[in-house]
Amino acid sequence: MNETRHSKTAVTRGLMNRCPNCGQGKLLRGYLGVSAECEVCHAPLGRYPAADGPAFFAMTIMLLLLIPLIGFTWVLFRPSPVMLLVITGGISTVVTLILLRLTKGAFIGYLWAKNEQDRGA
Repeated sequence: MNETRHSKTAVTRGLMNRCPNCGQGKLLRGYLGVSAECEVCHAPLGRYPAADGPAFFAMTIMLLLLIPLIGFTWVLFRPSPVMLLVITGGISTVVTLILLRLTKGAFIGYLWAKNEQDRGA
């Protein structure tokens, strides 16, 4: 069975929390739980192990955004150091949690496109 899987389409569908195969079913159930299989096309979505990859990418993206966030917050508001910590800590926590869900969907879409399944021990 030699089917063509397009990475760009799969990653885009994963970002939108859709099945990378059909684009109709939900990829994630709850916040970060991966559906065992698509409810529409029955693709085995639970066989693609994202592991720590999405967390790594979410933290990397957030750390790249943190420096300008601290700079703009300091220049615009001139808060005390404790208030700066509270503001940037709150914003970075929320953005990281949003990014984590998006990157997990994209990561699983990419794994599906490359057919990198968990083949067991």
